[in-house]
Amino acid sequence: MIVVDAMQNIAPNALQLGRDYASWAWCQRRAQSSPNAPPAITSLRDNLLGRVALVFGSVQVWDEAAQRRPDWARHTSRGQAEAQRIARWQLDHYQRLADDNQSIRLVLCLQDLDEVLASWRAKDDIGGRLQGIVPTLKGAAPVSEPKQIEEWLDYGLRIVAPAPGSNRYVASVGDGGDLTLPGCELLEALESFNILLDIARLPERAAAAAIDRYEGAIIVSHSSPRRIADHPRCLSDEMIRQLCQRDGVMGIMLYNRFLRRDWQPGDPKRRVNLSHWVDAVDHVCQLAGSVAHVGLGSDMDGGYALSSLPAEVDTSCDLWLLRGALAERGFSDDETAAILGGNMLRKLRESLADG
Repeated sequence: MIVVDAMQNIAPNALQLGRDYASWAWCQRRAQSSPNAPPAITSLRDNLLGRVALVFGSVQVWDEAAQRRPDWARHTSRGQAEAQRIARWQLDHYQRLADDNQSIRLVLCLQDLDEVLASWRAKDDIGGRLQGIVPTLKGAAPVSEPKQIEEWLDYGLRIVAPAPGSNRYVASVGDGGDLTLPGCELLEALESFNILLDIARLPERAAAAAIDRYEGAIIVSHSSPRRIADHPRCLSDEMIRQLCQRDGVMGIMLYNRFLRRDWQPGDPKRRVNLSHWVDAVDHVCQLAGSVAHVGLGSDMDGGYALSSLPAEVDTSCDLWLLRGALAERGFSDDETAAILGGNMLRKLRESLADG
């Protein structure tokens, strides 16, 4: 059994915080110089120890004028050219990681994916296990026009999320936002190349329109049910049902604010545990009528304080504890394998080319 995490922010953290993904998370914390920076949570070694065989590695650009831009984001864009430069730096960073570390493979086609998964089937060769990284554009602002998406494919992108943030493809943020005309054209371009569409953080009307229009594979990389956390980034029951009807998969975050309704920043870490994450998983399963439409999208390195992660979680090696949390709730081994990896793998396979 392996773990597939549909949202880790490896390249953005390297750019903004100088993080060394090849170093243990605790070593990165020890080397951290800024007291305002969030703690290091993920690393190659922590992920491998937690049996995280595959991550969807984000590429994210913050606009200098964005209202919710974190104060530790040192590299921001002032226009289209700068946004593209920052995004390409991050894609180059993923390639450098793969070039410099024999344990990392960029997953750009089915052959790459099969090579990664095969390395986890050998029971004795622990040192030979690979981690796959699937480059994921987290906000389509760097894409100057829909037809340019082919150029980004050449750079290595395999998953595209039009949001977060308001850009030329998404009219605004919040439930009132919608896809613009270029946003609809972007969906057509993505579909023509069979790119995996990520509708995480789209406003609800825009997400509904994307589900209705897009005929390719769809996921929500990182979110939570709005029944648990009343927040625009979370999905309503109706939206979850629509996603399931399209055979989509929803990744559940490991962020306390989205796992317990009454949790607030500053609350003790112990107020939320992995059982709360299982609550969110179970809610999606109940709406879907099966375990086939839910997975993990931790976003655990998304700039949160350690107190914002469940009590049992310190680094990404602790993602393996999710297996036990699901088993305690009565999920079978096959169901657990689907939730922790199989469901996201299914959607990724649908979108990747043979070679």
